[in-house]
Amino acid sequence: MPSTPRPLRKLGFLTIGLFDESDPGRGHESTLEIIELGERLGFDSAWLRHRHLQYGISSPVAVMAAASQRTRRIELGTAVIPLGWENPLRLAEDLATVDILSGGRINPGVSVGPPMHFDEIKGALYPDTADVEDFSYERVRRLLDLVRGKPASDFSGVQGFEVFSDRVQPHSPGLGRRLWYGGGSLRSARWAGEHGMNFLTSSVVKAEAPEGPYDFAEIQLSHIRAFRAAHPDGEQARVSQGLVVIPTDSASAEQRARYKEYAAKRTPRTASPQGPARMMFAPDIVGTSQEIAERLQAHAAFREVDEVAFALPFTFEHEDYVQILTDMATKLGPALGWQPRV
Repeated sequence: MPSTPRPLRKLGFLTIGLFDESDPGRGHESTLEIIELGERLGFDSAWLRHRHLQYGISSPVAVMAAASQRTRRIELGTAVIPLGWENPLRLAEDLATVDILSGGRINPGVSVGPPMHFDEIKGALYPDTADVEDFSYERVRRLLDLVRGKPASDFSGVQGFEVFSDRVQPHSPGLGRRLWYGGGSLRSARWAGEHGMNFLTSSVVKAEAPEGPYDFAEIQLSHIRAFRAAHPDGEQARVSQGLVVIPTDSASAEQRARYKEYAAKRTPRTASPQGPARMMFAPDIVGTSQEIAERLQAHAAFREVDEVAFALPFTFEHEDYVQILTDMATKLGPALGWQPRV
């Protein structure tokens, strides 16, 4: 039986922050300007996608720190930081510092697993410990414990003229409730729920049953329900969905044609599970805000959430993002029952 759609309570967007290798400053500045625009438009959150050894944001925590000093209200998130590249203790310090600087506005999203192309980069990343590094959920648990204030050291007190703490400093008390897990499988959904995290869903899920079904929305719905069933907050546990939607209300004819071409090139991968991991991709949704709203309201998983972080297409121009975000905030959001924060 289909559920009753939840009114959209929080509207966010996700950007990869691409840049030209010969002029990286311009790309990073564009990302910061887009976040500032998002705040002016009333978005609730802006999220940064993490890319290592590529021409996208490699250090979203640093970019969040910069954005926190150029904004006053909008929440700042990561979707996601792959923990295989991180030391949980050092990351906990960085996250807590930026959270303090932002006035308690950051929403760190993380995931686990070996880094991509691990055999090619392990000599640079873990030259002495690659064979014993733990890339399991245990790495997330360590981060959770450290952010939430559990001891990181057996020593605290005064030594000479210096004072030492046994837990991560600074400690940001609310940050532990704002940690998200980005997952695309039932196992990840349940683990995140059992450990009291929030849950980020995206446009990618794992088709775990070899015989099907191959319905993206139904698979994602099963993950959301498994997460909430395992979470102490039950139906109130926070889930954010991150599909790619491209409203065209104020787009030029050239933009509309380019957006549709972009989506059409990506559509074939949505027909069936891809690769040995059997990953399913959601179709990009291009159209007027009213058309997009109708499709979303018929989407089984969207009907279960009241927060979204719509993903901006990777390769568009700055002016395209301005148009898309403006239409999202002024037309699509209201069509979904959302009101801007000003």
